[in-house]
Amino acid sequence: MLMASISDSEATNRGSMWELDQNLDQPMDEEASQLKNMYREKKFSSILLLRLAFQSLGVVFGDLGTSPLYVFYNIFPHGVDDDEDVIGALSLIIYTLTLIPLMKYVFVVLRANDNGQGGTFALYSLLCRHAKVSTIPNQHKTDEELTTYSRQTYEENSLAAKVKRWLEGHAYKKNCLLILVLIGTCTAIGDGILTPAISVLSASGGIRVQNQNMSTDVVVIVAVIILIGLFCMQHYGTDKVGWLFAPLVLLWFILIGGVGVVNIHKYNSSVLKAYNPVYLFRYFKRGKSEIWTSLGGVMLSITGTEALYADLCHFPVLAIQIAFTLVVFPCLLLAYTGQAAYIIDHKDHVADAFYRSIPGAIYWPAFIIATLAAVVASQATISATYSIIKQALALGCFPRVNIVHTSKKFLGQIYIPDINWVLMILCIAVTAGFKNQSQIGNAYGTAVVIVMLVTTFLMVPVMLLVWKSHWILVVIFLVLSLTVELPYFTACINKVDQGGWVPLVIAITFFIIMYVWHFCTVKRYEFEMHSKVSMAWILGLGPSLGLVRVPGIGFVYTELASGVPHIFSHFITNLPAIHSVVVFVCVKYLPVYTVPVEERFIMKRIGPKNYHMFRCVARYGYKDIHKKDEDFEKMLLDRLLVFVRLESMMDGYSDSEDFTMMEQKGERSTRALLTEKAGSNTMSSIGDMSYSSHDSIMPAKSPLTGNSLTRYSSQTFGDEQEFLNRCKDAGIVHILGNTVVLARRDSGIVKKVAVNYVYAFLRKLCRENSVIFNVPHESLLNVGQIYYI
Repeated sequence: MLMASISDSEATNRGSMWELDQNLDQPMDEEASQLKNMYREKKFSSILLLRLAFQSLGVVFGDLGTSPLYVFYNIFPHGVDDDEDVIGALSLIIYTLTLIPLMKYVFVVLRANDNGQGGTFALYSLLCRHAKVSTIPNQHKTDEELTTYSRQTYEENSLAAKVKRWLEGHAYKKNCLLILVLIGTCTAIGDGILTPAISVLSASGGIRVQNQNMSTDVVVIVAVIILIGLFCMQHYGTDKVGWLFAPLVLLWFILIGGVGVVNIHKYNSSVLKAYNPVYLFRYFKRGKSEIWTSLGGVMLSITGTEALYADLCHFPVLAIQIAFTLVVFPCLLLAYTGQAAYIIDHKDHVADAFYRSIPGAIYWPAFIIATLAAVVASQATISATYSIIKQALALGCFPRVNIVHTSKKFLGQIYIPDINWVLMILCIAVTAGFKNQSQIGNAYGTAVVIVMLVTTFLMVPVMLLVWKSHWILVVIFLVLSLTVELPYFTACINKVDQGGWVPLVIAITFFIIMYVWHFCTVKRYEFEMHSKVSMAWILGLGPSLGLVRVPGIGFVYTELASGVPHIFSHFITNLPAIHSVVVFVCVKYLPVYTVPVEERFIMKRIGPKNYHMFRCVARYGYKDIHKKDEDFEKMLLDRLLVFVRLESMMDGYSDSEDFTMMEQKGERSTRALLTEKAGSNTMSSIGDMSYSSHDSIMPAKSPLTGNSLTRYSSQTFGDEQEFLNRCKDAGIVHILGNTVVLARRDSGIVKKVAVNYVYAFLRKLCRENSVIFNVPHESLLNVGQIYYI
């Protein structure tokens, strides 16, 4: 009975402490709702849409457009014996282009974009918003108030609701989904290595066509020189020369389409019968062993399709659809048809059919255009790789690396120095190691088909949860996609020993890095959640926190959006003093592509005013970038002053009958204050945060000006503002946890190697948070900790 009474007493105390803790550290629902609806959708005129469709040619379609350089050689690496083989292969190319790039991607998958952002992580972010499948549970319902945070609601017994409950049911399902995403991501990084290798090597091969005595090594050396120059120029960005990409790629498509028409008329117009699907079935019925292996070469005709989706970037879906259907698709069909007509008449020229089919009068101009088009295609995949790494980093799946923003106009133009040199070394190694298109083509096809399969599987829950599609439509999409992609997958896997192992090794290496980093990140978050200190206990120490409150402001960084982090309790138990103002800063990334600057920070007071304790949550999307010239400290201080001013305004109305009306005014006041601050010199550092001229959102005009808010000012605000300014002048200290993560002694050997060696090595290589947020070294205080996971 005594034990029972003690237990009941402890339970009551714990319940009271929990209730007190919740009252002292409430969610930021009100603060978040005040920031919502500050943006409205941007509309595209018809002229602007056509202009964007033209511009998309240089960004989106370069990789897909350069495929004619190497497709037929990879289909027939040992030459051609029968005209029917060429007709059948052409028919297979035609209907593969129709089913995968046109029907699947352009008209279906592109619609599954995250506010204009495409790629594997965009699909994952959509799923994370519509179901609780994120493995880092740091999201809160206040995050759903963001303008860029869109989600669907479901009826209780609907199929979408059942799928949602099934995905959320067990942790292993979330891990399986993450593993699937990482596989697609890591294989896409392999594309970023193989695309420049095969595109530039194939284009450089044109110099050997006119001089058959030239050694293959010369072609390889020329390709390597071009690749080195390409990667060395990355830090300049494409902002200054990007305007050349669209007309250059358009000229390329006109060239290959026009040459195709000439070749059809000049050599063999009977090749047009390949558009009859009967020849597609005849091709497989011939029963030759080479037929099945040739699928790997046909697969190369749709390389760049996944990059088309990943590079969606700043272009609306309709612009991509217009460009593909009116320019890209017909020109590619004409190019392949013309090459097939030439090959039928010149079966011994299949190895370099593209260049040999070009009329002699325009050969060298065509060679220059082909080389430049290959460079543009390579640039697109390299930029896509940077974007993929940035998204993985934001979602806790990649070590923190230096990200450089290369354009003041465009959000997505970034440069990652460390990744750039790794890509260059691997790309040169692949080019110089294989020396021929065939083996690189085998590797390339394997990488592309794996990414496509991942996209197909991820589209299933997206169609069910996001689009609420009928299950019959989902089944039709899945069956049609797998019917085309699985045969290509088996054909590419059969060529693993002929170069197909390269993307697998690259993908496995990056997968280990990403998964180990994410695993340790999740465990660190769980450790902080379980070891956080009760806010009620902190406030029980009194306004002085049981210490000497020295003048100054202390920013305590934590991954928690509620509660007191363990590093703070560790800090105050080992030091006899703490700053007069304490702000707990939580920087977290959300499954949205961007968080508008005006909605980025949420500030909240913790406890009574005389404690001078606040919490600030800084929210970022996976495309947002911390600029080098960005003063994060000033942004925090400005938001703190805005919050104190708004709080004093609200206090004056809290006891009046017009409190509801004041809430509405408070929301408008928030907008006006933020607009006023953004226009002042103190906020100049965040006035030009990463926005593209093609972003789908733009600021709405505030109904009030800053001057109209002065009537709400109070003496209370003046006193606290003066106090904050004195603390600011006294000094600012940023308190960060310098954590060492180790595996527990009873852990298995795999876990010990992953945590104690792999993760520790990655931690030494990655950048510190203090560098990312531009924290002055003299203002930094690291608090050492050891986490055992």
